[in-house]
Amino acid sequence: MKIAFVGKGGSGKTTLSSLFIRHLATTGTPVVAVDADINQHLGAALGLDDAEAAALPAMGENLPLIKDYLRGTNVRIASAETMIKTTPPGEGSRLLRVREDNPVYDACARPVELDGGTVRLMVTGPFTEADLGVACYHSKTGAVELCLNHLVDGPDEYVVVDMTAGSDSFASGMFTRFDITFLVAEPTRKGVSVYRQYKEYARDFGVTLKVVGNKVQGPDDLDFLRTEVGEDLLVTVGHSDWVRAMEKGRPPRFGLLEEPNRHALRLLRSAADATYASRDRERYTRQMAHFHLKNARSWGDERTGADLSAQIDPGFVLGEDVTVSA
Repeated sequence: MKIAFVGKGGSGKTTLSSLFIRHLATTGTPVVAVDADINQHLGAALGLDDAEAAALPAMGENLPLIKDYLRGTNVRIASAETMIKTTPPGEGSRLLRVREDNPVYDACARPVELDGGTVRLMVTGPFTEADLGVACYHSKTGAVELCLNHLVDGPDEYVVVDMTAGSDSFASGMFTRFDITFLVAEPTRKGVSVYRQYKEYARDFGVTLKVVGNKVQGPDDLDFLRTEVGEDLLVTVGHSDWVRAMEKGRPPRFGLLEEPNRHALRLLRSAADATYASRDRERYTRQMAHFHLKNARSWGDERTGADLSAQIDPGFVLGEDVTVSA
């Protein structure tokens, strides 16, 4: 399952995505965790110290390797240099799988040991002072989008992405790459405004969106979210002493997380698992082509000097049964 956590800055999306990743790890479930936020906090939320988090390899810095590997023997792609963030896979492309070892994971992923299991953690890399005035952060998240376009996963396999804050993900087609999107919202007007914006943008693309109410302190907060969000409200999360200890760098054993919050995590997993049966692989592939054409026409063709529409393989549908190129 490909799962996104989104929400306004400060909503708690990174904390909740890290709790969900820990919850999956307790069962030994294969997980690839990706920090695609401009503020790189997922590593710390998963227990890494500052030095360990700073040492994580940036996907953006390994983009040439990623492109060269994913291109494989796809004759529609003239060179790795002509690949952009939206380039879709086709016959001959190499695909990524959750459980395998490959050069992309070797270069970009690092194992993080959690209670009960180990997850692979990948990060886009921070927005540095050198980027100011000369770079757009979306160029860094392009590495994530390219990998998601070439990633196949089956039941009981999870890719969890902590996304950029607000509605920044709509600057590309990455918001359509997920089986389910969990929008973390506080019970405030600002908290639900991101939900409304996300809901409006995503409505024409078949995005499965569920709201996780965070920092809910009582019946009034719950009533507010129910009124503003309606049936999209999946579950709410309240105060957690376990999270407070984790934020201080001293997390107790994960089994000591409060039962109401553990119950909320089980509901998130059940909601994610339920989307597998309704996967529309042809729509998923069509959406890749749609956003690739938009990017090709707006900037990609000019930047690469190539007709990037030719990279679309009309007979290709991405799914678990696709054979990976050697």
